Amino acid sequence: MDDNELAAQWEQQIQQEAAGNEQEKQKESENTKAASFAPLKASIAPSGINNLDFLLEVSLQVSVIIGATKMLIKDLLQLGQGSIIELNKIAGEPMDVMVNDRLIARGEVVVVNDKFGIRLTDIMSPTDRVEQLK
Repeated sequence: MDDNELAAQWEQQIQQEAAGNEQEKQKESENTKAASFAPLKASIAPSGINNLDFLLEVSLQVSVIIGATKMLIKDLLQLGQGSIIELNKIAGEPMDVMVNDRLIARGEVVVVNDKFGIRLTDIMSPTDRVEQLK
């Protein structure tokens, strides 16, 4: 078998494979259909408070900041029972009420039945709270 005959056989084989592939593609296209979906229906969401029910179980960290200070480590290590730490707030000044480390209100400390609490005296406006997010 010479080179010309071998080349002719290769060419014939390639053409047969190409024709077979074309036939397979035609069969596949005949067997496939366009997907059809039912039209989407608009769902009516419940109005009012029901939309927010899922938020009522979200846990938030609430803290009241009485005051703060900066100390050296050597001073911190010398603290013991009865030590006094000077804070940056004056007695009677409103305490900061923080929710997830964001200021939302200020208030004054109260004692009710031997328990400490805070009476809110000033609540931040929604505009001020949005400004804090920036």
